[in-house]
Amino acid sequence: MFVKVVKNNRGRPNTSFISIVESYREDGKVKHRTIRNLGLFDDDQVPYIKAAFAKKKPRLVYDD
Repeated sequence: MFVKVVKNNRGRPNTSFISIVESYREDGKVKHRTIRNLGLFDDDQVPYIKAAFAKKKPRLVYDD
């Protein structure tokens, strides 16, 4: 599964539609199946959503 990001070309600028998508094969061809539509997000929120669904979680770095 992965996070699919599609830029919003209409409506509000600097936004994207985000979906959780699963890859599978059918008759030897790779296809995608949408599991859940998360909706419209600002572009600055996209990296945080991708990190939340990543297999390897990003390491947090604290500045002291």
